[in-house]
Amino acid sequence: MSDAAHAHDAGSHHDHGHPRLQHQFDTLEQQKESSTFGMWLFLVTEIMFFGGLFCAYLIYRRKALAGFAEASHELDITLGTFNTAVLILSSLTMALGVWAAQVGKRKMLVGFLVATMVLGSVFLGVKYVEYSHKFHENHVPGPHFIWDGDHPNQAEQFYSIYFAMTGLHALHMIAGILVLGGLLWPSWKGKYGPEYFNPIEVTGLYWHFVDIVWIFLFPLLYLIGRH
Repeated sequence: MSDAAHAHDAGSHHDHGHPRLQHQFDTLEQQKESSTFGMWLFLVTEIMFFGGLFCAYLIYRRKALAGFAEASHELDITLGTFNTAVLILSSLTMALGVWAAQVGKRKMLVGFLVATMVLGSVFLGVKYVEYSHKFHENHVPGPHFIWDGDHPNQAEQFYSIYFAMTGLHALHMIAGILVLGGLLWPSWKGKYGPEYFNPIEVTGLYWHFVDIVWIFLFPLLYLIGRH
């Protein structure tokens, strides 16, 4: 048997005794590759899901350019820009959290995870303020929708898509915050380090995906057609 094979067998034997290795895997490396691949598959389904919503937006916008532009003017671009900055910063803290896990800095890992959760909560709080304004102004699609502009039907279409897309995005943000919350205690107990940090890494992939979705939502809903 070659030296490489002996090394592989030795590594496999060592991994089998690792407390973080699940029984269905031979090595920690195999476990890491499988979970990362699984997350990428999940994100592909999410891309197709949001892709359908983006296509619906583009189709309806093409048919109702004036109404969509009119409705877009009623969105608060200041709050939208602030939320974009918040999510970009949260991607940074999430990336730093992955780095902290990789180098075994336990307290920094917990700190960056908490910071990411706080930034995500700030984003949701701002969305709550925006939604409250729309309910107060009766700009929520339905029997009580009121529009003083020239294209009420088209404006209602815009807000139907707006609430669908931003609402689903917010649900993904909530899910991400809950997952991060579940990682806090194991992180504090030192479960994640240079040998095993895959849960932090795959959660980071999910968080970055949710941030990227907003990067597309912001210009489509807030910026295009405003001028």
